[in-house]
Order: sequence, then structure tokens, then C-alpha cells
Amino acid sequence: MFGKFSRRHFAKLAGVSALGMAARPVDATAQAAASSPTPASFPKDFVWGTATSSYQIEGAVNEDGRGRSIWDTFSHTQGKIEDGTSGDRANEHYHRYKEDIGLIRDIGAKAYRFSIAWPRVFPEGTGKPNPKGLDFYDRLIDELLKQGIEPYATLYHWDLPQALEDRVGGWRSAETAKAFGDYAGHVAARITDRVKSVFTINEAGRFVNFGYGWGIDAPGLKLPDGEVNQVRHHVALAHGLAVQAIRARGRAGTRVGVAENIAACVPAFDTPENVHAAEMATRELNAGFLGVILEGKYTDGFLKFAGKDAPKFTAAELKIISEPNDFVGLNIYAPQFYIAASDKAPGWSVLPFPTSFPHMNSEWLRVGPETIYWAPRLAAKVWNIKTIYISENGTSSEDKLRADGKVYDLDRIMYLRNYLRQLQRATSEGVPVRGYFLWSLMDNFEWIFGYGKRFGLYHVDFETQRRTPKLSVDFYRDVVARNAIGV
Repeated sequence: MFGKFSRRHFAKLAGVSALGMAARPVDATAQAAASSPTPASFPKDFVWGTATSSYQIEGAVNEDGRGRSIWDTFSHTQGKIEDGTSGDRANEHYHRYKEDIGLIRDIGAKAYRFSIAWPRVFPEGTGKPNPKGLDFYDRLIDELLKQGIEPYATLYHWDLPQALEDRVGGWRSAETAKAFGDYAGHVAARITDRVKSVFTINEAGRFVNFGYGWGIDAPGLKLPDGEVNQVRHHVALAHGLAVQAIRARGRAGTRVGVAENIAACVPAFDTPENVHAAEMATRELNAGFLGVILEGKYTDGFLKFAGKDAPKFTAAELKIISEPNDFVGLNIYAPQFYIAASDKAPGWSVLPFPTSFPHMNSEWLRVGPETIYWAPRLAAKVWNIKTIYISENGTSSEDKLRADGKVYDLDRIMYLRNYLRQLQRATSEGVPVRGYFLWSLMDNFEWIFGYGKRFGLYHVDFETQRRTPKLSVDFYRDVVARNAIGV
């Protein structure tokens, strides 16, 4: 199952010759100058951060009144997780958060994007909140501020209370959207005296399709297309209700937005015709979630393509869904679609990936640094977005501890160097990217792959819970310190 998943579904989602080197002497000073180009700088107030999510790192699933989530249930279902593990213990971040915040401080990053576990706050999804539900996050936020790190909270990173799945069908019901709005308001009233930026929902594009359409993620359902589209509509509605609740109950000035793994479209090559085609494709291929949030309507192309499977909605719901956002988070890992102009409707075509296309340690993670340039540029143009954050970017790697106790993740450094140079290209051209959150701070429970895929800057021994900095920590520390990317 796991091999098929990595190929099928994310698609929808020292070699220099020495000959002649001694032929003539070289001026060492001139050579050094020539090989040391000026680093490419980011905007002065650019935000550098790291990111994690609650179920992937916290552990402590049965402590302090936390309820069960759909991922607790799913990960304990035989055959669902590649290595047979779960997030029961994970990184023990619930008890080691001070140590982990120290890791962020040691990098020099000034921002941390974390998620709050809904079932810690409302174990039954609705009703009476758990008195201890937000205590952990209060401690976490206070420690972040003490260490000079700005907290960015995410309200939903996939750990839906199992009680809502059992009682109303989870995201199949608009009742879950309403419950999310209530949860968002409760959290906002508690934390926005210290947390100024809140992401509502993370990656609807992943958890809707994978969890409700293909049965790969929690809750493991394979619904028909019409029901999947309705699920996605309820998630968009939840976002809108959360925005309203945060503005009603949070402190004045609290900023709110969504984080989405945008269907990243890249022109096959840079011509005016291909760029325009990629703009059209970006709008249509993201119409079911980002588009309706940012436009307040489903595009005619989306509704025509969906046909009888289009979601049912009201004008009042569309008005709620399209509440203005203060920013948009884009999770960008790999190109999903290369686009070429076409003289046939709809004016663009999706090109097939060649089998030789390079990828990282995760097979789905194709290497396309230009994606982090084009995706925000096109999104800003299509929807007139004024503030964008790269809310996730990073890669898995082999990450073996060597005999000297170190991890030389040169492939991750290669990936980050090339992506960040393209991101700098975007900001230098005025694309409104204001910050970057590297995924992830440390190795963690990587969903259906268990602990077999490592995305962290810090290596984690999950038996001893020892955190070890990888070489990429030094690389990222240098980027943050200089606010620039070198060679």
C-alpha cells in the first residue's frame, strides 16, 4: 500500500576532473573573491521559523484529560501505519517542551509554528472544555516568549476528536464546522493576549482527499466524489467560522489565516503564454478550497467539472467562508503540476512527469526548487494576496548517525539551499512572502510512515529521546543569522 501511495497520490498532489588543474598558477586572492559571491538577502523583517504538529510530537495521549483523536484510532488499526507505530509517545514533547524550545533558540529562529490538539481542549469535540486543556499550551507559549521566540498557533493539524467522528461523521457534517468555530473562539479568548498570529486549518488538500477519499489517512474512509466535495466544503466553512470566532473573542489585532498545501503549478518553461496558463491552472486546481476562501465562490470550471458531485452550499455559507484573511500560509514541498499553454479549452494542459524526474528520500517528494518561486508568485497574482508565509517546506533524508555521532544530511542542505535561493528570487521581485517555517524542527511521527521518514533538523532517537543536531542545523543557523542564502 505504501509504495503505491507514494507514486500515485502525491502526483495529484566530488565529481570535478583534475586534468589540467596545475596548468598555470592562480591568484589565490582573486580566486577567493570570485568564488565568494555576495549572499542573496531576504527582506529586513523576514520571519525565520520552524514548525511541528501536536499529534506528531506531543505524546501523552492519555494525560490531563485529553480525549481520543481520529489518529489515535487510526494508528492503532492494524496495517494502517507502515512500521506499526503510533503517536502515543512520539517525541514526548508534552514533557520535554522546554528542551525543544531550546533547540529553536540554538538555531537562532525567532518564530515557531505549533498546533493545538483539539481533543485536549474539548475531549468530546463540543460541550464542556477540559480545564487542563490549554494549560500545556499556556506553558509552551510563555516559554517561547521567554526565549524570544514568537508563537504562531495552528488550530487544526488533523487530530479531530474521535467523538465528533463517531457522533456526527466528522467532517462529513456541518456540525463539525460549527464545533470548530466554537473551539477556535475558546482558544482565541485564552491565548491571543500572547499569540498574535493564528492559522486555522492545515492542509485540507491532504487530509480531505487522503482521509475521506482514498482511505490512506485517518479516518480511513473511501467516500464517493460528491461526499468528498461536501467534506471539503465543510472544512472551508469551518475555516470561515473560525475566522469569525477569533475576531469576535480574540484580542484586537490578532491576525488569522489558513495554511494549505496549494496544488503547486509551475510553467513548463518561462514564456508569457506558459505563465498565463499556469495562472489559470492555479486558480482552477485550487478552486475547491483556497479559491472559494479567497474569492467567495466556486469557479464555473470547478462546478462544471464536478457536475452532480458538486458540493451543496448556500449564499450565506459562501459569505462566511470568504471572511477576509490577514495572511495565507502555503505548504510547499514539490511541484505537483507542470503546465503548458494549450490552444484547446481550458487553455492549459498538465504535462506528465518523466520516470527519471529526481526525488528525495520520500519518493513523492520530487525536487523542483522553482516551485517555491512560482507557487507564491502565481497565488499572489491570482488572488491578490498581500501577505504569504511559507508555512511548511523541508524534506526527509536518510539521516543515519555516523560513527562520530553526527548526521551529515548533505541532501537536505542541497534541497534547502536550492529552494531558499528560489524563495529569495521571489521576495527580491516583490512577491509578498513575509516568512518561512522549516518542516520540521525534529524527526517525529510521520503519519502513515510512522518513524521511518525523518524530516527534522534534529535527529531523534525514539528509544532514548535524545535530540542530536544534524549538519542542516548549522546550515539553517547561518541562513537565519545572515538573513541571506549563500552558495
